[in-house]
Amino acid sequence: MHPLMALLRAVDPAPAAKDVTAGWTAFAVFAFLCVAVAILGFSLVKHLRRANENAEKGVFGPSPERKQ
Repeated sequence: MHPLMALLRAVDPAPAAKDVTAGWTAFAVFAFLCVAVAILGFSLVKHLRRANENAEKGVFGPSPERKQ
């Protein structure tokens, strides 16, 4: 082992396994992120459907694939 690594371990010991916990704050952040992703997903599907309907109505003008 490198001498500096030994010195680092002596100065800054690792915490015990019982001292490392996620806690309620981490759970709340994780739950918030899950809800945010679900809301963004629903919004994306809604906007894609609306854009597809408008494209079929010809709101955006003729597309190269739909030329007759």
